[in-house]
Amino acid sequence: MTPQADSPLAAVRRQLALPIGENAAFDGWTAAAVESAALAEGVEPAVAKLAAPATAVGLIDLYGEGVDAALEAALPADRLALMKIRDRIRALVWERLRVQEPAKEAIRRALAILAMPQNLPAAARLSWRSADVMWRLAGDRATDFNHYSKRAILSAVYGSTLLAWLQDESEGATDTAAFLDRRIDEVMQFEKWKASLGGRERPSLTRFLGRLRYPPR
Repeated sequence: MTPQADSPLAAVRRQLALPIGENAAFDGWTAAAVESAALAEGVEPAVAKLAAPATAVGLIDLYGEGVDAALEAALPADRLALMKIRDRIRALVWERLRVQEPAKEAIRRALAILAMPQNLPAAARLSWRSADVMWRLAGDRATDFNHYSKRAILSAVYGSTLLAWLQDESEGATDTAAFLDRRIDEVMQFEKWKASLGGRERPSLTRFLGRLRYPPR
C-alpha cells in the first residue's frame, strides 16, 4: 500500500526515490538497492523497507516520481515561461536525461523489465506520466484532443531520445543532443503542416508517432 502523501513514510519515499535508482545500477531493482539507498541517506533500512515498493516495477515507478520532482525543481514555471514552447520542451527532455545520468545503467535494466509482456501496461502508464509532467511544466493546459496528441507525440520523442542516449558514447552526449533537436524539428514541421490543412483532413498521428519512435539516426 502506498503511504499517504503527508505521512512520514511518504517523506522517506521521496527521499529515497532517486538514490534507489542510482543504486539499482549496481544492485538491480531489488530490495538490495533500497537498503543501499537507505544506508547512503541515513535512513533505517527497516523503515526504508516499509516505505519503498516491494516490486521492481514499483521501484522503477518510484524512481520516475523522483525524476519528476527533480525536473520541477530544476526548471520552475517562472524560468520556463521566459522560453519559447519549443525551447521549453527541449530543456525539459534534456534536463530529464541529465537527472538520470547517475542511474544510466539502471535505466537500461528498467527498460528490459518494462518490456516484459506483463509489464507493458505499467510501461505505457509511466511513459504517459513522464510526457504529462513535462507538458504541464511547460504550461500546457489543453483539455481537448490536443491534450492527448501532445502527450503521445512527446512520449515518442522522449522514448526515442532515451534509447539514443543510452547508446551514446559521444563527449557531452552531443549525438543525443543533435538527435533530440531533429526529433523536435520534425514535430514542429508536423504541427505547421497540420495547421495548414485548415481542418480539411486529419493527419495520421499513428504514422507520425511511428516515424518518431523508429527514426534514422
